[in-house]
Amino acid sequence: MTTSLVLAKAQETAPAAGATQLVIAALLGIAVIVLLITWLHVHPFLALIAGTAVLGVVGGLGPGKTVDSFTDGVGSTVGGVGVLIALGAMIGGLLRDSGGADRVVEAVTSRVGPKGMPWALAGVAALIGIPLFFEVGVVLLVPVVVLVAARTRLSVITVGIPALAGLSVLHGLVPPHPGPLVAIDALGADLGLTLLFGLLVAIPTVVVAGPLFGRVASRWVPLPPPPASAAVEGGSGVEGRPDPPADRDAPADRFDRADGADGSAGSSGTGTRTGERTGRRVSVGAAVAVVLTPVVLMLVRAIAEIALPEDNAVRGVLEVLGEPIVALLVGVVVAMLALGLPSGMDRRGLTASVGGALPAIAGILLIVGAGGGFKQTLVDAGLGTLIGQWAGAANLSPLILGWLVAVAIRVATGSATVATITAAGIVAPLAAGLPPATVALLALAIGAGSLFFSHVNDAGFWLVKEYFGLTVGQTIKSWSVMETVISVVGLLLVLLVSVFV
Repeated sequence: MTTSLVLAKAQETAPAAGATQLVIAALLGIAVIVLLITWLHVHPFLALIAGTAVLGVVGGLGPGKTVDSFTDGVGSTVGGVGVLIALGAMIGGLLRDSGGADRVVEAVTSRVGPKGMPWALAGVAALIGIPLFFEVGVVLLVPVVVLVAARTRLSVITVGIPALAGLSVLHGLVPPHPGPLVAIDALGADLGLTLLFGLLVAIPTVVVAGPLFGRVASRWVPLPPPPASAAVEGGSGVEGRPDPPADRDAPADRFDRADGADGSAGSSGTGTRTGERTGRRVSVGAAVAVVLTPVVLMLVRAIAEIALPEDNAVRGVLEVLGEPIVALLVGVVVAMLALGLPSGMDRRGLTASVGGALPAIAGILLIVGAGGGFKQTLVDAGLGTLIGQWAGAANLSPLILGWLVAVAIRVATGSATVATITAAGIVAPLAAGLPPATVALLALAIGAGSLFFSHVNDAGFWLVKEYFGLTVGQTIKSWSVMETVISVVGLLLVLLVSVFV
């Protein structure tokens, strides 16, 4: 459905100034954000505040209304997304500290031959990538990738690209990761539908950008297999290589995290996981069950809302259990019982694990909150309505519009989170007149655009370069192109799904 068919239904905000002034204000605001992040290396939280101030004042809102809009946006965004991010981080922390993630990796890689290893690593990365932040997944998988490459005599690129693709796709397209949650909150999308469509889009995207593209990338970047001594057993990285930067969304030389983790092996500060200290190992089935619990609950809720009548008692129960905050809270409890206690954690250990996961997400909560303030200022200034009208006149699909805006900001800032927030704010007025399924797909289109062509202004670029020992050119030929493949294939699949819903 094109914007020309839905603009009449959209709840428009009267522009605070003329069209030319609003466009100039928006361009100046985004330019301030881009320059502060990429040139002056200012933290994205402060850059978003500065960009919001420029947008509001130049756009005709005035200082007072700009402050009010920003404050309202911060409150609504953190209130809607912050708790979900925190609960997701707790599940990831327990999965990591109990050794559950390691058990899943070991179980799969020990049963697969060399030919199937790229596919196995893509599947493992996608599975553990559901609750884990990108950096934590990289820390867990890099030693495995190097060890597998050494033992099977395969190129690190052949087995590494599928693992990176699995992590990156889940990071950008599937809740409860911050990017998808921000888009869902800004657009008012249904989380269950977005999760359902996100998984449908993610699986073939991982296949194309992972094992299939990995074969091509290994020809472009012909690295010999690493020596068997390259991997450090039980470690969090590769011997002789630096610790990972903490933020794939930060500028290249500032790694003060937006999305996630410090890369530590455990929250207790010992550098070893609880299972390793106690000699207990959790089961693979338990780890998989923990990962899938919130996902299944949210999917079942979405199915119940489609298949069962509104007054059905079963539907009522499933709707409550499938509420994102309830589903993730259930996931935390299941993780404590199925992973924490069996690994040897006592009550203090459980508290330390879930609490230790929270400091690492402080940065992303600040960025998400400031981004929500920037988005609300865009909306209150009327810019979203103006751009929607132009898009409607051009007969441009809102899905393509959201993707293009996210691509432009991603390439300029290197930040997937900033790209998601800004694009969602710009196209948010269009979502008011779209069917729920299309709004969910719009959130995914924005998420796909936010992953486009990671390059030197993205910390994820340097994380991959250093961990795999690549040159800048090799990283562009492998990682950067892989991210672009994910973005384009993701958009094409979103457009394909939109034909049937």
